[in-house]
Amino acid sequence: MRADRLVSLVLLLRQRGRLSATALAQELEVSTRTVLRDIEALSAAGVPVHAERGRYGGFALLPGFRTELTGLNHDEALALLVAGSRRGAQAFGLGSALASAMLKVVDALPESHRDTAAGVAERLLIDPETDLLARRLEADDVPDPIAGEVRRAVFAGRKLRIRYAAAGRTPRWRTVDPIGLVTVREQGYLLATRSGEDRTYRLSRILAAEELAEPAERPERVDLDRAWQERGTRFRTGGDQVTVLVRVDPARREELVGTALAVLAEEADESDADGRLRLEVTFQDARHAEWVLWKLAADAEALSPQWLRTALRDRATALAARYGASIR
Repeated sequence: MRADRLVSLVLLLRQRGRLSATALAQELEVSTRTVLRDIEALSAAGVPVHAERGRYGGFALLPGFRTELTGLNHDEALALLVAGSRRGAQAFGLGSALASAMLKVVDALPESHRDTAAGVAERLLIDPETDLLARRLEADDVPDPIAGEVRRAVFAGRKLRIRYAAAGRTPRWRTVDPIGLVTVREQGYLLATRSGEDRTYRLSRILAAEELAEPAERPERVDLDRAWQERGTRFRTGGDQVTVLVRVDPARREELVGTALAVLAEEADESDADGRLRLEVTFQDARHAEWVLWKLAADAEALSPQWLRTALRDRATALAARYGASIR
């Protein structure tokens, strides 16, 4: 629609400054003639857009010109409000800023959208604090001063000095080159490099942080999604991982898959009269595998390796002996 295009044109000029008709046409995916007509329409409507001649000329807005968010349609406004309802910003110390921003978004909406968008947003719940079984999702608690210092170093492209408490180790200081921030299931992570090696730090384990003046050694552009996937792959294929062949009730499949590191193979077990599935999955270590299979009880059976079957049998025998001896 032309109204949406006019708003986009104004926002482009506000965000990027002077732009040529050709550049505007490429951004808006229209012809230069259409851009010129839109410029005339904006001028007629009182928007202070003017042409600057010369080799580096183009169109620009007068300094200080401000637009409201009147170009937002209903679905765009709803998308902003729903995004604002997510709690992931808490992990980065942006919770209060996000709440304030959402108030400004609602206030800036056209009156015709304000009430309906806010009302519809109340009927959508994103990432509740508990699941259907009332299990609470654990969210990281990162002090705002630490989150702010980490965030500033990431955005400014400067080295960061952190006091980090790795699991099972004494906290110590280290200097890193921050790359980006990632939040997964309410847990925040800092992606960085240290001495040229990839490192991933849990934000809740950073006890202190200090942004340094020295520029970080990092690429100008980064694909965080790809970087996260690559680090996840390295994590899943390293350490003391074990591969287990499991026969599982289809009703408990999601629970198994949700706790395993990866599913290597899956098929229906044609030899099983109960219609159970046969999966080949990996776990972080032997303790992880035993814990998951024990939790699934009789709804899952470890077919291999033998040491896992033995461990589960011994645990079940000990439990039966304990409760059997107590019956009078």
